[in-house]
Amino acid sequence: MALWFYRLVFLPVMLVLAPYYLWRMRRRGGYGDGFGQRFGAVPSGLPAKSASGKRRVWLQAVSVGELLAIGPLLRRLAALPDVEVYLTTTTSTGYRLARERYAAETVAVAYFPMDFWPFVARAWRQVEADVLVLTEGERWPEHMHQAARRGVPVLSINARLSDRSYRRMRKVRALVPGLMGNVTQLLAVSAEDARRFIELGFAAERVRVTGNLKVDNAITEIDAAARLALRQELGFAAADTILLGSSTWPGEEAVLVEAWQKARAAGLGTEDGGVLRLLLVPRHAERRAEVEALVAATGQRYHLRSRGVAPSEVDIAVADTTGELQRLTQLADLVVVGKSLPPHTEGQTPVEAAGLGRPILFGPGMGSFRAIAQDLVQVGAAQRLADAAEVAPAVSKLLQDKAARKRMGGAGRAWHVANRGALDRTVEAIRLHLGL
Repeated sequence: MALWFYRLVFLPVMLVLAPYYLWRMRRRGGYGDGFGQRFGAVPSGLPAKSASGKRRVWLQAVSVGELLAIGPLLRRLAALPDVEVYLTTTTSTGYRLARERYAAETVAVAYFPMDFWPFVARAWRQVEADVLVLTEGERWPEHMHQAARRGVPVLSINARLSDRSYRRMRKVRALVPGLMGNVTQLLAVSAEDARRFIELGFAAERVRVTGNLKVDNAITEIDAAARLALRQELGFAAADTILLGSSTWPGEEAVLVEAWQKARAAGLGTEDGGVLRLLLVPRHAERRAEVEALVAATGQRYHLRSRGVAPSEVDIAVADTTGELQRLTQLADLVVVGKSLPPHTEGQTPVEAAGLGRPILFGPGMGSFRAIAQDLVQVGAAQRLADAAEVAPAVSKLLQDKAARKRMGGAGRAWHVANRGALDRTVEAIRLHLGL
């Protein structure tokens, strides 16, 4: 009954929302290539499964963050002699990154079909998957139903429930078993997430805590020469102190600009002979015009990374590019995590900043990384701020205390090392359902 209700409402809802999503797609660009795959087509080069005789894993990762997180998992699966991976994603930036990075580890890369009955059935007939693996918040009723019809296990890996999703699902709790009951196994990132899934109606025996794959993601630290070169590309000097806005969302860049201006006016960030610089990394590169207008209004020198190497020294650098956050974080002396200040509530990942030993600040809205945020605060690697008004004082206080920043960074590294292991547990679960 729940599935039929979902099918009935999907089409009218899709039609109502189509203008908005088409506008977003036009704004972000890059959606023309493979557009038909959203309606159930598959890449022309996808071989029939019988051609290889291997077990096929359909792995779905919605966007760049999830694709970066599943990199080690994808390589481990591709290394298995009897396994091949069909990788799908949702966004154009994710699609570009997947094709650039993972072509060698996959049998094909494609867009994920919309969760509408005819499109999904068409895709499933062609993909011939043996296991469907959905990452993080991806739980699509029609895809799971098609898998169940074919006797294909569905694994939800790195599974989490943000506070917002949890509140929404509680309102329709009676529908959850009918829509989501075809999850064969749910691998939760934390005990709290597991408890929430069970409360919503997921069978307890199907829920297992495996940890967060993002903690196991390999962190490649660049050497001093590479860091210096990267600084120079951005328009920063070797001795400068750098405040990083990591994966910022609308409204947060203005807060960081204000915090930077106040700290700089107070003469902070000059302890090593340089000056205080601001590095902004917006979560969505297509917001570059909006962010540029903001920084231009300050009257300070600035440069957008998408325009190449900075021609001269700048005060503010905007990294409006994709897939560089890990490298850029290595330049930071202090990191403020985005999507965490009101009205935003979900948060972006603080994992890489912690693993790289950078002191971290974030706002109250870390719903997508609730357990990790709590852990980092508890071990002294991060500070949680109540609102945007607390950002400037917190930034200034930490910029005056190099020893405190060093302690926080060390605590983050130690937490990162202690919390690894999700990758092995996830690979084990997938192999079990593949019968390997």
